Formats: sequence, C-alpha cells, structure tokens
Amino acid sequence: MLKTHNCGELRAEHAGQQVTLAGWVHRWRDQGGLIFWDVRDRWGITQITINQETTPDVHAKAKEVRSEWVVQITGNVIRRPDGMNNPDLATGDIEIEVTGLEVLNPAKTPPFYINKDENVEEQLRMRYRYLDLRRPKMKSNIVLRHEAIRFIRNYLGDRGFVEIETPILFKTTPEGARDYLVPSRVHPGKFYALPQSPQQLKQLLMVAGYERYFQVARCFRDEDQRGDRQPEFTQLDLEMSFITREDILDLIEGLMTSLVEEVSDMELITKPFPRLSHDDAMARYGTDKPDLRYGMEIVDISQLAGQTEFRVFTSNVEAGNPVRALCVPGCGSYSRKQIGELEDIAKEHGAKGLATMAVENAETGEVRSSIAKFFTEDQIKALIAQIEAQTGDLLLFVSDTVGVVCSALDALRREMARRLELADPNQLAFCWVLDFPLFEWNEDETRWDPSHHLFTAPMWEDVAYLDTDPGKARGQQYDLSCNGNEVAGGSIRIHNRAIQEKIFGLIGLDIDVAKERFGHMLEAFEFGTPPHGGIASGLDRLIMLLAKEPNIREVIAFPKTQNAADLMAGAPSEAEDKQLEELHIRLVE
Repeated sequence: MLKTHNCGELRAEHAGQQVTLAGWVHRWRDQGGLIFWDVRDRWGITQITINQETTPDVHAKAKEVRSEWVVQITGNVIRRPDGMNNPDLATGDIEIEVTGLEVLNPAKTPPFYINKDENVEEQLRMRYRYLDLRRPKMKSNIVLRHEAIRFIRNYLGDRGFVEIETPILFKTTPEGARDYLVPSRVHPGKFYALPQSPQQLKQLLMVAGYERYFQVARCFRDEDQRGDRQPEFTQLDLEMSFITREDILDLIEGLMTSLVEEVSDMELITKPFPRLSHDDAMARYGTDKPDLRYGMEIVDISQLAGQTEFRVFTSNVEAGNPVRALCVPGCGSYSRKQIGELEDIAKEHGAKGLATMAVENAETGEVRSSIAKFFTEDQIKALIAQIEAQTGDLLLFVSDTVGVVCSALDALRREMARRLELADPNQLAFCWVLDFPLFEWNEDETRWDPSHHLFTAPMWEDVAYLDTDPGKARGQQYDLSCNGNEVAGGSIRIHNRAIQEKIFGLIGLDIDVAKERFGHMLEAFEFGTPPHGGIASGLDRLIMLLAKEPNIREVIAFPKTQNAADLMAGAPSEAEDKQLEELHIRLVE
C-alpha cells in the first residue's frame, strides 16, 4: 500500500503517529519558509505543512508541485494550535508535518478549477468528465448514489427478495419508445434489442416461482433527451407474487421513507404518503405527478362561470369543457408585462389565452380585471369565496378542453411556485397516484392505447367494460410522485391468457403479430401463472432529488449530453467497413 491512512480519517487522537498519505494536491499556499498543502483523496482532505528549516530537500521539491499533482507524503501527525482548527474539515484538528515527499505523477493545469465550487460550462465538464468527477460536489453525489443503492439492496434482501440479473440482449417488441437495435453477426438480418425494461422477464420469473425478485437494472430507450432523461438509465425493478396493490404500496412506502431518513439530510414532509386518484390529481394540480410541497391548488369554477355573461366561459361550459382557476397569493399587483409573461406560458401549453383578476378587496368583492364587467357583484363575491382568495391575490383562469386546461394550469402553478420560492429544496413530498384509466383513445389511429403498458391488469370489477366500454375501465396502476417528478410506477399484471389477448385486440394488435412478439408470454400464462405485480423506480431521478440537483446528469458518473452524445469518448462513432461487413450491414447515405 502507498498509504497507511486515508485523507479523511486522522483525528486528534492520532497525534504523535508517523503516517503516509497519498492523493492529489487540492490547494497549496507558499509562504516562503513554510508551504501548506491540502491533500485530497476519496475520503477527505488533510492539511500538511512543509518546513524549509527542518526538511530543506523536501521543501525544495515541494516548490515545484502544483494543484492536482499526485503525491505521497510521509510525516508526523500534530495537533493544530488553539484557534487554528478548521471546523469545516473532519480532519480539522490536526495537520501533518512532512518528513518525506514523493511525486507520483505531475499534472497539466486542468481546464477548470477542481478545488472551487463554481459554475463551469456543461459541455466542458462532459468533455473532461474524469476531472469533473474529482470535484467535491460530484464526489458527494456519486457516493450518495452508492449509499442509496446499497441501502436498497439490503432492505429488499432482508425482506426475502432475490436479486436476479436478466439479459441485456433481448427481443425487439416495438411498443412505446424506440428500441436500440443490436445486429446479430451469426444470424444475418436479425437483431437483438437492448431492454427498455425487464418487464417481460420479471413476469416470467414469477411464472418460474421466485415470488420476490429485484434488480438494479440497466435500461435503454432511444428517445429525445430532457433534463430527467438519458438513453441509458438505471432503475430499481421488482416483482412480487401472491400480493395485492396494497402490499406493493406498503413495501415501497417503507423503503422510500427509510431510504430518505438513512442516507439523506432531506426532510420528509408527507408521512404516510397521501393517496390521490388520477382524476383527483388532475383536477387539483393539473398533473399526475403533483408537487405537494406547497398548496395553490386548482379550483373548478365551471358551474359559476357558466352563469356569467363572459362568452368564452359560457361557450366552453356548454360544450362540456371546464373553466378552472388558480389563486396566486400576493401577486395582485402584477404589471401588464408580467401578466403577458404568464399568458405566454399558458399559450405554450395549448391555451388560447389567459383571463385574470386581481383581488383588491376580498370582503367587498372589488377586483381589477378586463372580464369583471361580465360578472355580477354577487358572482364575483361567490367566485372569491369558492377560490378562498384573499386581498392582494391574483386569479388566473383557463377554459378549454380538459387536457389543455390541465397542461396550462400545471405549468402556471409550477412557474408561480418558482417565482414565489414556495418549494423548499430541502423537503421531499411523496404521494401515490392511483386508479388510472386503463386506456387512452388514439384519435389518429382510431384505437385504444394502453395508458401504462400492455401487461397492466384492469381493476377486476372493471373487466366487463373491456367488452362494453373500454374507456371506463381503470387499470391497477400506481405511480409514486415526489416534488413534481414521477419516481416510480407499476401495476398489478395480467396473469390470464384470455384477458391478455383481449387487451391485444383492443389496442389494434393483430393476434398473429401478438403471438410473434409475445408468444412466449402467452404460452407461459398457461402453465400456472400466479397473481403478481411489481414496480420500477428510476434511480437516477430519485437520487437527483436526494442530492438536490436540477438534472440526472449530476448523479450519473458518465452521462450523455442532451443530444445523446458522449463528448469525452466521442460516442457514437463510425464503425469500420470490416465491422459492418461482418454484421451484414450496408450504410445508405
């Protein structure tokens, strides 16, 4: 070993010991006869001193060293003088008086500071990711990721789960997102697919009788990138047999609660986790992944608005569309320019416009608004009472189809929470969203699409709707939301071949095509498949929240950019002609 101790473990009780440390020079200060270094490794930082009087040869060598050089030092642990302690360092009560120095490797000047927490252009960070990962914040994020995954493994292992790896090379089943295809050299013209999830395989493990399975699974989806998306990502994947929805909700709620309390410093403010129906979540928050760290709920005023003389409202109500409002506290003084900014947000999300009212006196019903003339005095008072608005509040109204109203008011709610700093970054607010519709109508294809995936079971009491009115059928789906992000989703699965084939028919999948793509699943359902269900949690997104980071790239060691490129290695890259020939591939310009 090149070191006797790491740079984070020495304390006052080690005073008097001779030690050897190795690491990177984090900071250095040359004060003439004395040189001070902070030496860093994975575990922490230790201050060392090099004295010209006592070790002139070492001092001369040290004058050549700069930040990020890799060094090995030998010296004696001494206590720092009173008043010179550094409370920001775990090793802040001691320092090392150096007696020996070995330069293990010099370093070029890095393209950005490692020892300062400053903003660095992301493209540069991705190009030199191995240097970016040296920075204390990134190290903290990666270690947090390790601790979280280790905790999850232990938690599930203690509860009878078996960790089983499933194949990375599997069969392409073009549903949902695009597959990443891998050409087969030994089967010309055929392709494997990288798994979008281990969904089929974990259900087959339930057929195999393992009953409690989990995996920290790598998954791949060829889709457009966003801050919370990557072409390859990691999810906690689990499946259980002989259970109900309640069993899975209880397991995951216990896991998430314990995880937050054990490995993070975040405050969990929803305990137990609230449970919202899908319809309730959409009505109150405009989204099925609501942020519950603040209130500001959406209010449906359709009944009242339909009685006014404002034609935009009344015509929509007559057409069966809603009128909904958002009360923004203390923003009644917003300028015309600021209102225009909010209207632009509403229009970006499909709304044709945005109506507003500034409440100048909640008791008397005095408001400032271009649409106030279409309301009677009693209607305005009733409106204020229904919305529970206060003097000085700003009311925002959107009326359109349900989808547009939800999208626009969700965006406005999030924007106003950001402007008013209503969401505490140190808090986590989980909630369950349940009772999703099993299908969504695809107008372009004139067929039903599964709202979750093909294998989600209907609520058993809704099975009859599959023959009479599929739009009324609810799925046994459950999503876990946290701070406006979906962090987990799952369902009770279909375990009956007849029901599974009926679902294939409803979504327009020809039975012969279904058998070609999923014949192995259908056949397995005939060999004693137990009732089962499961859930998957996006670990990158979950750890992003625990680390208080804005996107998942900050908690992944080697992520891709938003256009799915690896700037460090230069991937994707061209293949050699010989490689393409072996794979029976010809490029078409």
